[in-house]
Amino acid sequence: MECHCHRKTMRLKIWIQGLEKRLRCLTSGVLRCQGNRKLSVGHAPINHRVPEEACAEEIQTVEKRPRCGVVGPEMTTLVLDNGAYNAKIGYSHDSVSVIPNCQFRSKTARLKTFTANQIDEIKDPSGLFYILPFQKGYLVNWDVQRQVWDYLFGKEMYQVDFLDTNIIITEPYFNFTSIQESMNEILFEEYQFQAVLRVNALADLELTEIHLSVLLSTGIKAGALSAHRYFRDNPSELCCIIVDSGYSFTHIVPYCRSKKKKEAIIRINVGGKLLTNHLKEIISYRQLHVMDETHVINQVKEDVCYVSQDFYRDMDIAKLKGEDNTVMIDYVLPDFSTIKKGFCKPREEMVLSGKYKSGEQILRLANERFAVPEILFNPSDIGIQEMGIPEAIVYSIQNLPEEMQPHFFKNIVLTGGNSLFPGFRERVYSEVRCLTPTDYDVSVVLPENPITYSWEGGKLISENDDFEDMVVTREDYEENGHSVCEEKFDI
Repeated sequence: MECHCHRKTMRLKIWIQGLEKRLRCLTSGVLRCQGNRKLSVGHAPINHRVPEEACAEEIQTVEKRPRCGVVGPEMTTLVLDNGAYNAKIGYSHDSVSVIPNCQFRSKTARLKTFTANQIDEIKDPSGLFYILPFQKGYLVNWDVQRQVWDYLFGKEMYQVDFLDTNIIITEPYFNFTSIQESMNEILFEEYQFQAVLRVNALADLELTEIHLSVLLSTGIKAGALSAHRYFRDNPSELCCIIVDSGYSFTHIVPYCRSKKKKEAIIRINVGGKLLTNHLKEIISYRQLHVMDETHVINQVKEDVCYVSQDFYRDMDIAKLKGEDNTVMIDYVLPDFSTIKKGFCKPREEMVLSGKYKSGEQILRLANERFAVPEILFNPSDIGIQEMGIPEAIVYSIQNLPEEMQPHFFKNIVLTGGNSLFPGFRERVYSEVRCLTPTDYDVSVVLPENPITYSWEGGKLISENDDFEDMVVTREDYEENGHSVCEEKFDI
C-alpha cells in the first residue's frame, strides 16, 4: 500500500513539474515584453518604458520559440524501432544506428554491467551474459529498458532535448494494455517528450491521398512502418503482406490501404533467438560445450548458416567424405587475444583429414549450416507444431476476400534479421509459388536493408505534413491520460 501511495505521489510531483514548465514556457516572453513595465526595487515599483522596437523584437522571439505540448516544424523527431534484440534509432533528419537493446555482464568483469554498444569495451566477450528487457517478444523488464534508453537518450549517444523532441516508437502486435500504459508513463512523465506516436514495427503508412484519408479517419490505427515504406516506394499498390522474422517471433501481417487486416495476422513462435539456442545445443552435443557462448554462436549462425533450396539433396551431400562434401566448412573460433572475431577457413586451407597443427580452435560444421534455418520453414522438425513461413503466408492470404488475394500474392515483403540468410527469399518464393493457383502472380521483395526497413518507414511518417494529427501530445496526455492513447493507437 505504501509503495502504491508513493508511486501516486511521484506521479503527481512529475505532473506538477511538467505543468509549471509549460506555464513558464508559454508566459516567460510575454511577461518580459509588456510596453510599460514595472520593475521592483525593494517595495517601491518604478515605471520603466521599453522602446516599442525592442518589445516587437522580443515578441517575435517568443512566437518562434516552440510551445510545450505543440508539434511544429521546429521540433525534432526521434525514431526508435525498439526491437527485442537490436534498437534501431536515429533522428528523422539523420541516419540510423543499430544498437543492442540489452545489457551485458562479462565473466572477466562480473561486477560491471555494460549497456547497449558498450559491448565493444568488453575485452573478452566469451561467456557473455545477456540481460534482456524483452521476454517472449514483450517488454517486461522496465529497469533494463530504462537504463538502455537513458544511455541512448543521454550524452553518450543522442543528447536528446526532451522539451524540443517528439518520438516515434514501435511496439509488438497485440501488446498488453499494462505494457502500453507503462510506456506512456515513462515517455510522457519521466522523459517528458513533447509528443509520442506508438506504432507496430511492420506498419508503414502510404502517403497518397487514399491511404492518408483512411489513416486519419481511423485515427492512425497505427499502420505498420514497413508497410508504409513499401507503399511509399510502390504508390500504385493498395495491398501488401509483411513477413517480419525477428528475434522472438515471425509475424505475417496483411495490409490493405494502410490498414492491417487483423483477422489474417499470423504469429509463428520461431525467431532468431530460438535458432541460436538450437545451434548451441547441436554443437554442444556433437563437438564442444558452447551453451554459455551465446554471443559467439550467434556470430557463427550469421556467418555460416544458409537456407537450403533442396533440403534432402544438401543432406545427402553433407554425408559425403572429403572434397565431395561441399557443404562442410571449418569455422575458426575467436580467442579474444590474437583472434578478435571468428571467421570461416578458406576451402583451400581446410584440413579434410587429421587435425590442424596450429593452435586455432576449429568448429567443423556440415548439415548444421542449413538444418538450423530450416526450422523457419518446418518448425515441426524440433517439435513445434506450427506452420512454416510459406504455408503461413498462403493461409493468411486465404483468410482474406478472394478478390483481394491476387494483390497480396504479388506484394510479399520480407523484413527482420532472419531474412538475411542466403537463399531465404528464393525459398519463400519457390514454396509460395507451389502453394498458389497458377493464374496468380507471385512476387517476393527483400529490401536492401531488411533490419532498418521499419525505421525508414518511421522517418517517412515524421516528414508527413499531417504528422501532428497522428501523435498524442504531452498536453493531451496530461489532460486525458491513457484513454487518448488508446483512441489514437490501435496496436
